[in-house]
Amino acid sequence: MPRSAKPAAAADADTALEGKLSALKKNFETLRDARARAEATVAELERQLAELEARAVADYGTADPEALERLLAEKRAENERLVADYERHLRGIQAKLAGVEDTGGQPE
Repeated sequence: MPRSAKPAAAADADTALEGKLSALKKNFETLRDARARAEATVAELERQLAELEARAVADYGTADPEALERLLAEKRAENERLVADYERHLRGIQAKLAGVEDTGGQPE
């Protein structure tokens, strides 16, 4: 093997290693940037969560998800009761109006 082949092969290996190192550095920078964005996102989400928990405590007395689910179920049941009461009330009015119309506007 000629002597000049060894230095050329070593130079090729060095060039390949430098290229690999450059690619690894670029990958590291990409990962570092992604990590910084992820950390910023987590910080923002934690801030929003704290704000929403504070609003829930102020508005509903708790930020516990299970307690809020129970409260929501209670409010839905109350709304259903109120709608049913209002519907009965309107039917009563309609019945009285129909009675007045049947008698020609004369009191019974």
